[in-house]
Amino acid sequence: MASHVEENYLKCIYSLGLKSPDGVSTNAIAQKIEATAPSVTDMLKKLGAKGWVDYKKYQGASLTETGLKIAIEVIRKHRLWEVFLVEKLDFKWDEVHELAEQLEHIHSKELTNRLDAFLEHPRLDPHGDPIPDAEGKIHVDQSSVVLSRAELKRTYIVVGVKDSSAEFLRYLDATKLILGAQLEVIEEYPFDHSLLLKFAEGQIHVSSQVAKNLIVKPA
Repeated sequence: MASHVEENYLKCIYSLGLKSPDGVSTNAIAQKIEATAPSVTDMLKKLGAKGWVDYKKYQGASLTETGLKIAIEVIRKHRLWEVFLVEKLDFKWDEVHELAEQLEHIHSKELTNRLDAFLEHPRLDPHGDPIPDAEGKIHVDQSSVVLSRAELKRTYIVVGVKDSSAEFLRYLDATKLILGAQLEVIEEYPFDHSLLLKFAEGQIHVSSQVAKNLIVKPA
């Protein structure tokens, strides 16, 4: 059974590994979890000794099959708890991440499976991220794109966010660009690649940074 710290490392390596499949550097891990490079190296050696991580000096770290299973199980619990907190306890989507960070370390598959059944097997968390099923499979909607890649004059539905920081989520709440909102890209400005959008609330001008962090799919 992995400790809380070990689970956080495995989840971190999984997340970073999505963009670096050939191996995640110790510096990247240190930056993400706010630790020193030497302490990260020590932990990677420990995780390697347990058979959860393949670590080679100067080449980075990647998850073994066992390490991947642990990481996905933690992610599954995290996202299910986020759904529970939002749908059943009326938390806002910008309030649940830190609470789910604590709840994800409860080691009970029975609790996780009952929670999944109680929530009627949700496919997405409150931020639009896919929830792994009981076998660890993650079903990704291949039709979704970031808003910055959306076509002009086509209607899209907001289905997720790449940036789940509380600040960004509060911005989306304030502008009504929440999950399920339908929008159309009216114009892209070449100067800064910002976008003019039309949706139910009217029109809004959003920065390229917002466009890169909002996930949509064709309506």
